[in-house]
Amino acid sequence: MLDILMSRNNAGRLMMTMPDGQIHEGIVPVRAFPVNAPNGCLALMSADGKELLWVEDPAELPEDVRILVQEEISTRELMPEIHRIVSVSTFSTPSTWSVETDRGPTQFVLKGEEDIRRLVGSTLIVTDSHGLRFLLRDMLALDKNSKKILDRFL
Repeated sequence: MLDILMSRNNAGRLMMTMPDGQIHEGIVPVRAFPVNAPNGCLALMSADGKELLWVEDPAELPEDVRILVQEEISTRELMPEIHRIVSVSTFSTPSTWSVETDRGPTQFVLKGEEDIRRLVGSTLIVTDSHGLRFLLRDMLALDKNSKKILDRFL
């Protein structure tokens, strides 16, 4: 278990005390692989972007530190996961997509097919007209109607 202490200062920013007693303010946790391994390796970065601590396994962190790190990550990372494509306004772009995500139903505008990016395997990132990214973890696991719609854009 890593021997570090973490708390929030009066402004709500993370503070970390290293084993040698050195205190760092404005800590920013950054996941190494936020899509492919969201619970894997992460770095604890200083306010000026320098890596202070590399954490191979977040389970090594003390529970109170792990909770603070997870809270901080969740406030910075927003990537809703698409579970179902309900409909699209047109099969050409730009088109308005109605989808169901892990954060509820929503609509967004897809400017072009190039805004659907393949990652590893059957994982996709879909970027809307405002730059918000949606994760489609496994396009092969979609229902039949969603697959049919998606195939028209790939």
